[in-house]
Amino acid sequence: MKTLAEDTSPEAERVLIELWRQASPARKMAMVLSANQAARELALTGLRERHPHASPEELRRRLADLWLGKELAAKAYGPGPSDE
Repeated sequence: MKTLAEDTSPEAERVLIELWRQASPARKMAMVLSANQAARELALTGLRERHPHASPEELRRRLADLWLGKELAAKAYGPGPSDE
């Protein structure tokens, strides 16, 4: 049986899916928010590595480009930083 993740056994995936099914709506929302925050922190870490001299404001704007796409981010926040 193929699993959602190649490094997960079918039994482990079955247990995980059952735990997700049993979780309350509040717990599911907390898991989504936690995953979202982790993804944001990973993206910011990558941006800091690629742009070590960028200000926090520039990093947040670059994150908006990643999160929303450049076109929507520009509509929401104005022009983004130029990529050298």
